[in-house]
Amino acid sequence: MSVIHSSEVFIAAQVLDLVLSERRKALSTREWKHRLAGYGYNLVQSDDGVVVTNLRTGTQVCTVPGEAAA
Repeated sequence: MSVIHSSEVFIAAQVLDLVLSERRKALSTREWKHRLAGYGYNLVQSDDGVVVTNLRTGTQVCTVPGEAAA
């Protein structure tokens, strides 16, 4: 079992805010992925839905809510 620190939750919330903000600005999913890559993030489809990962390390940062992932 891993322990989630409050700083990790805070960072994940900030990243999710950025991801959703960029989604509102993007006209397509492709553009959305491109915009996030500029910040160092990637979108990956998983069993749990769309997951935001760190582009360099591949570590999962947060999950995108279902209604925003489409």
